[in-house]
Amino acid sequence: MKFPEIDLSECILCEICVDVCPSVFKMSDAGYIEVADLSEYPPDEVEEAIKNCPADCIRWVRIPGIKK
Repeated sequence: MKFPEIDLSECILCEICVDVCPSVFKMSDAGYIEVADLSEYPPDEVEEAIKNCPADCIRWVRIPGIKK
C-alpha cells in the first residue's frame, strides 16, 4: 500500500497541499502539516499536491509487506 509522506524538515508550511487535497493534508494545532490516517488515499488529489508543492517535500511511500 502507498501513502503520502511529508518531509517536515523540508516543508515551508505554505499549505498548498491543504488547499489542493484537504481530505488528506491538514495543519495541526502544533503548527505543522499532518497526513490523515486513511485506508486509501485519493491518488489524483495527492499527485496534484505533490506537483504543486514548492518545497518538493511530499512523496509516496510503500508499506513493506502490504500490496495494494
